[in-house]
Amino acid sequence: MKFSEQWLREWVSPQLATQALADQITMAGLEVDAVEPVAALFSGVVVAEVVEKVQHPDADKLSVCQVRDGDGELVQVVCGAPNVAVGQKVPFARVGAVLPGDFKIKKAKLRGQASQGMICSASELGLEEETSPGILELPAGAPVGEDFRAWLGLDDHTIEVDLTPNRGDCLSLKGMAREVGVLNRLPVQGPSVAVVSATHDETFPVRVEDPERCPRYIGRLIKGVDVSAETPLWMVERLRRSGIRAIDPVVDVTNYVMLELGQPLHAFDRANLQGAVIVRLAREGERLVLLDGQEVTLAADTLVIADERGPLAIAGVMGGEHSGVNAGTRDIFLESAFFAPLAVAGQARNYGLHTDASHRFERGVDPALAREAAERATALLLEIVGGEPGPLVVVASQAHLPGEREVRLRAARLEQALDKALPGDEVTEILERLGMAVSLDAEGWTVRAPSWRFDIAIEEDLIEEVARIHGYNRLPVRRPKARLALRPDHEARTPLARLRRQMVARGYQEAVTYSFVAPELQKALLPEAVSPVLANPISADLSVMRASLFPGLVRALTHNLNRQQTRVRLFETGLVFRGELDELQQLPMLGALVCGSREPEGWAAGRDRVDFFDLKGDLESLLAMGGEPEAWRFEPAEHPALHPGQCARILHRGEEAGWIGALHPAVRAELGLKVEALLFEVRLDALTHGRVPSFMPLSRFPEVRRDLAFLVDETLPVQALLDTLRGQAGEWLTECRLFDVYQGQGVPEGRKSVALGLTWQHPSRTLNDEEINELVDAIVTESRQHLGAELRG
Repeated sequence: MKFSEQWLREWVSPQLATQALADQITMAGLEVDAVEPVAALFSGVVVAEVVEKVQHPDADKLSVCQVRDGDGELVQVVCGAPNVAVGQKVPFARVGAVLPGDFKIKKAKLRGQASQGMICSASELGLEEETSPGILELPAGAPVGEDFRAWLGLDDHTIEVDLTPNRGDCLSLKGMAREVGVLNRLPVQGPSVAVVSATHDETFPVRVEDPERCPRYIGRLIKGVDVSAETPLWMVERLRRSGIRAIDPVVDVTNYVMLELGQPLHAFDRANLQGAVIVRLAREGERLVLLDGQEVTLAADTLVIADERGPLAIAGVMGGEHSGVNAGTRDIFLESAFFAPLAVAGQARNYGLHTDASHRFERGVDPALAREAAERATALLLEIVGGEPGPLVVVASQAHLPGEREVRLRAARLEQALDKALPGDEVTEILERLGMAVSLDAEGWTVRAPSWRFDIAIEEDLIEEVARIHGYNRLPVRRPKARLALRPDHEARTPLARLRRQMVARGYQEAVTYSFVAPELQKALLPEAVSPVLANPISADLSVMRASLFPGLVRALTHNLNRQQTRVRLFETGLVFRGELDELQQLPMLGALVCGSREPEGWAAGRDRVDFFDLKGDLESLLAMGGEPEAWRFEPAEHPALHPGQCARILHRGEEAGWIGALHPAVRAELGLKVEALLFEVRLDALTHGRVPSFMPLSRFPEVRRDLAFLVDETLPVQALLDTLRGQAGEWLTECRLFDVYQGQGVPEGRKSVALGLTWQHPSRTLNDEEINELVDAIVTESRQHLGAELRG
């Protein structure tokens, strides 16, 4: 929300400097984002009149003008603007003037003709960012010789306020003035809005078919308007200082009233309306070309303004191109309506739009404001474009309009929340100055909220209002008092921070992605996943809750690859959402993705690409942190997002805990990824669960090692051999290491050689060969009987 400080001070003018006023507004909970001057610095510019204009004798595009600047004598100026004309009032920079950019005006000769000053355009004075096509034409009543800066009030500031969604009542000059008046105990003097008398009886029919979404609709037919009239400069300037560009007088008036009062308005060309104005839901498949030229297909849940032929506008969002005001408009139908916030919420985003009207209706517009805004806009239109107003057409459903809200405020609760006892009279005064009806009793106050305060619903809302108006900086500051006991350290659990540090130590960077993803991306990776669909997404490609960390990581990979980052190592922790809302599972997960070379580029680094076992090693380093790596297993399985030959299900104590593998080639092709990528995802509750560390004394006795090479079926998982081995190796086995897997010459086809190193050590004596040989024989026998393994000679 942007507004002019001078405009605000016409409503209420506290004895505060600009920055002090901005600080006061911020401390009241309405954060000021910026305070900027409305125009660049310049001096020596006055209002002047062009008295004479002749063609430059030596230049086709230059004119020699005689200008009256109020000093008594005419001044000759050479001007290159195509729109300069005799009788115009213009901003004139005298010799010695300084324009924005420290540009000094001096006497000069242009193609042999003397020029003693400069007729200025808006951009040359810093009033427009883009280069102006011609000089700035001023109203005929502009006083010649008057300092231009003072006459246009350019010693002003634009104040930009970042409002929270609950404060839609402050999206107007009226709302901001009301707040400043309350803070400074000053009366607010806005423009008086009188009822405009109808000069004819003609109306245009209005029919509201959905009163729940549109409880109040007001319309008025104004005949015989002159759209070619110019918007007054004062209105153009106020719009500019509020961040809105002037378009035509009718649109400018509707925008001006929206800024002034907070009520969005719309004007239709009466000639393009047929039958009646109808407020209804769109019909499936209906199309509408909007004012910005975009054609949209309307959804069935979209509230529209229509006539007998079809949709004219998306209610509370944007009008249609066909029914809008144009240069040929003679009669207009002025709309001022109240749309329920829930009827408009999300509609603009569904069509990729965000308008000033939708911004206000989504947050709530005062339901009692529509008539006042219609009268104010009518008066301004009659003043600028003329015309004959008809009577107001009012269609309202009292049953669907917001009702009065009574909220109880207890004195004891107020004192407890603020840690300060405020006099009852002060609390009553604050609430009444906020426009609330207040009744006081022995225990507190009963408060009736005004129609423009949608956010007043519970006792805490009233406490907040009292606190911010009284002044947060006037509340006592107390240090918290609490018994701070040491938190227990659960040694059997691995803190998430340690897991993060481990991933960073292994060369990963942490990614933080949205909890919602594109439905197409999630379907490509997880075609059978079920997760909640957002009713009001921030964008169409972030409309479903993620059922896995894979979609967010793959999207981050694409983002990095598109920026020439060929080596990507990312990890993320966060919730995934599985199932429908009524049976929703929210599971904390840790996921990682790698792609590119195994090592960073360098003179001593190889060029090998990262593979499945690199990623598996990184994951196993996390699993080992829990102190019980034997509780984890990897088994071959199939996952729709992962390569069938490079995919494993991760098991923790026999239960599925995650997946690891290479991204499926078909998925990569569908997503347009030209490089291989590997991912894993594992449940955090399993990953952080471990074993309490315990001390085991070092043995003073020697180790005994035996290396065994088995010939096994090439499809046999090595894990099966390791499980068999550990089951027969006895309690003194301290290490079992796989050090070779071989297929080739000397190994029968369909078989593979698996070499294992086994180490035994007794804590209190030396193991002898007979004991070790007995254990080796048991291992070989069990492996032959259950796995078909043969000891390789």
